[in-house]
Amino acid sequence: MPDKDRFLNEENPFEAMMSRFDRAAQLLDLEPGLYKVLRHPEKQVIVSVPVMMDNGEVEVYTGYRVLYNTSRGPAKGGIRFDMQVNLDEVQALAAWMTWKCAVVNLPFGGAKGGVICDPLKMSAGELERLTRRYTAAIIHTLGPDSDVPAPDVNTNERVMAWIMDTYSMHVRHTVTAVVTGKPVEMGGSLGRREATGRGCMIVTKEALKHLGMKVKGTTIAVQGFGNVGSVAADLLAKEGCVIRGISDRTGAYWNARGIDIPAALKYVKEHKTLEGFKGGDPISNEELLTGDVDVLLPAALENVITSKNAAKIRARIICEGANGPTTAGADSILAEKEIFVIPDILANAGGVTVSYFEWVQDRGGYFWSEESVNDRLNDIMTRSFGDVLKLSTQHKVDMRTAAYMLAISRVATVHRLRGIYA
Repeated sequence: MPDKDRFLNEENPFEAMMSRFDRAAQLLDLEPGLYKVLRHPEKQVIVSVPVMMDNGEVEVYTGYRVLYNTSRGPAKGGIRFDMQVNLDEVQALAAWMTWKCAVVNLPFGGAKGGVICDPLKMSAGELERLTRRYTAAIIHTLGPDSDVPAPDVNTNERVMAWIMDTYSMHVRHTVTAVVTGKPVEMGGSLGRREATGRGCMIVTKEALKHLGMKVKGTTIAVQGFGNVGSVAADLLAKEGCVIRGISDRTGAYWNARGIDIPAALKYVKEHKTLEGFKGGDPISNEELLTGDVDVLLPAALENVITSKNAAKIRARIICEGANGPTTAGADSILAEKEIFVIPDILANAGGVTVSYFEWVQDRGGYFWSEESVNDRLNDIMTRSFGDVLKLSTQHKVDMRTAAYMLAISRVATVHRLRGIYA
């Protein structure tokens, strides 16, 4: 396919994911039958979600839940509330979750869900009624042995508590393991909130070690200062890195000498956003992406590094804290520039890893210390980085292709062992 055609649909998340899948499957010489199985989601659910609003009127929202593959275990994946939710995105994210769980070798399959809504315009009561009705509509997929949701864009511990309670009311007993990302008081895990950002920190340090670069003094730009980006920035700063740029939806800020991350965290806690932050010079998000740093850590939404700006990226390492921040059209450009990309299905797998720990703790009724959680996370992320790097070196492919090859081979192996039920 000519390059110009390849770039036409580069921002379609499902097509982007599938282009990476196809390349890895070809390199693995995957059997045609297995290729067909792994290229299709197992189950796609579309539901109408009627909600009584505070003004007495009824609004009907559209919700999705996609179970992509459950050969390795229960489906695992977040639920997002956002106006941009669509089936292509949910399918892509469910597939990503399948490969992500396999890359770090968790006994989970992949799922994703979402409701098309603007939660910022809804009251707490409306959000609760939306969540409970959506949960009831997809309850036939849910369960600790079948489908385990987690927080995602615009959902949080409170939303997970509502889902757990709704499910528990239906089955007539408390089931803490039906969701992860819950409040600690009701079966959540210590270290869960920081897990994705901590995972990004761990693999960034591993990449620096691989490339012979010192951690102390490494310059970093973090695009997205939400839960993932802010935690990663804070932890990397504590390791001696210099965070030159940070941003959120209101704008970006740059300080070549290093931004005071504790001050930025305090500012966001007080003002909810970075808007008006005085610890750096205001710049555009595009300038932040192409700034002079050793490491770029995109931790916001999809498709921020594309064929249009990839050639301008100056970072030596990209650590993908977000899902799908780099389009398929940008991959070859970054490869030509010899930029070391830690792909999303590896880089941000810390969150689902500690979600797995939470699920294990809930099912066992025995809870771990935060130090134990962090030690286990470090072991899994370090080992997984090494597994992907080894495959990358053996097959002379980039880290993203190696990560997909590793994930697909693990899922395919289970399919071969299980066979096809006839």
